[in-house]
Amino acid sequence: MAIMTFLTLFGCGGQPDANSKKAEDAYAAQRKRMVSDQLAGWGRNIRHQGVLDAMGRVPRHEFVPENVRNEAYEDHPLPIGHGQTISQPYIVAFMTEQLDPKPTDRVLEIGTGSGYQAAVLSLLVQEVYTIEIIEPLAREAEATLKRLGYTNVFVKAGDGYEGWPEKAPFDAIIVTCAPEKVPEPLIRQLKDGGRMIIPVGPLHEQDLYLLEKRDGRIRQRAVLPVRFVPMTGRAEKK
Repeated sequence: MAIMTFLTLFGCGGQPDANSKKAEDAYAAQRKRMVSDQLAGWGRNIRHQGVLDAMGRVPRHEFVPENVRNEAYEDHPLPIGHGQTISQPYIVAFMTEQLDPKPTDRVLEIGTGSGYQAAVLSLLVQEVYTIEIIEPLAREAEATLKRLGYTNVFVKAGDGYEGWPEKAPFDAIIVTCAPEKVPEPLIRQLKDGGRMIIPVGPLHEQDLYLLEKRDGRIRQRAVLPVRFVPMTGRAEKK
């Protein structure tokens, strides 16, 4: 569960900081509008109440650089440094809903980024294991998640193509960077009965695929055209 840091709410004398509280109230109002207008509003199709609740609770502004915090709750990607972006809120909600998360699930995320997607998932499942290939991003995300109190998220710096075999199998896998083919290690680490959501294809021809594993076999279908940053590392060699 997310918790506010003590220093955000209180000044040195233990009294509420009026300016900080006003800012947090403004962000809370923006979050509420984000959920009602961008996710559950007319023409949108997010219906999973748990996903909507989680998106309404996670402070997205804490996961973006200060210079773009005024855009934190707008429905478009934002730069987070190192040539990477945080996905638009609708895509985060859509991918999370497609996983159909359960409270007992253990989920693997490939592409931690700033940690926002992991924070959303953490409110819906038992444990989140997330891998980021850019080490400075991994460390920053880990610090942010720890500061905000997401204690069931575990961050690793490494190549997501390989997954996290020592923690497998996983009930669900979410990939937030695009390989040109679904990595075999991730298929192996998906539990039977599990689901994977992953963008696949070259930069300008990607589709979001939902994979389901049943009796050792994979069924997959394209659910949405998208554009994600390419998966790097071993995926590039493949």
